[in-house]
Amino acid sequence: MLSVVPSVQTIDFGAIMTFTTDSAQNRFSNTFNYSTQAVDAVASTVAVFTNLSVDDQLAVLWYAYTEMGRSITPAATGAARLQLAEGLLNQIKQMTHEEQLQVMRDLAAKKNTQFCRSYGILSANTKLAFWYELSELMVKGFVVPMPSNYQLSRDGVQVLETLKELDFGQQITVLRKVVTDMGVDPLAD
Repeated sequence: MLSVVPSVQTIDFGAIMTFTTDSAQNRFSNTFNYSTQAVDAVASTVAVFTNLSVDDQLAVLWYAYTEMGRSITPAATGAARLQLAEGLLNQIKQMTHEEQLQVMRDLAAKKNTQFCRSYGILSANTKLAFWYELSELMVKGFVVPMPSNYQLSRDGVQVLETLKELDFGQQITVLRKVVTDMGVDPLAD
């Protein structure tokens, strides 16, 4: 004979505690909602970033590496094989400011150039380190600086504000995703 089980069951473990399926659902649903919200925050931030203009993408990267503090540094350079990117960074240093800006725009726009293909074979962590080092070269004056009067779009400001609110791991995930998608992978179909 089948019996109908009510939606709320109470199990009494004596004096230890009373546990209901509703209380378990409430406790665990908050955990799962946080994870879902975290994934959604990363995914939506990446989506808004990829829809920015090329110049806004470059500006967001600049601000992320310089304005949000140096918390990105250890994750970017510590885990990467930066020596693989040194050749690309040295090439950029030899260019005029106009050529440097064009290379950065080509990377963001995923143009099929030799430089973008060379960048495309780097690992995700090396790409993070590449952009960090590039921002350092900009600060030092070796690479075209960020224009002081550049006006970031409303969506660009939204991406930056969202990045600031994310925890460190989420920030790195967003940055890794956006820099990994730049350039051209010469080994892809």
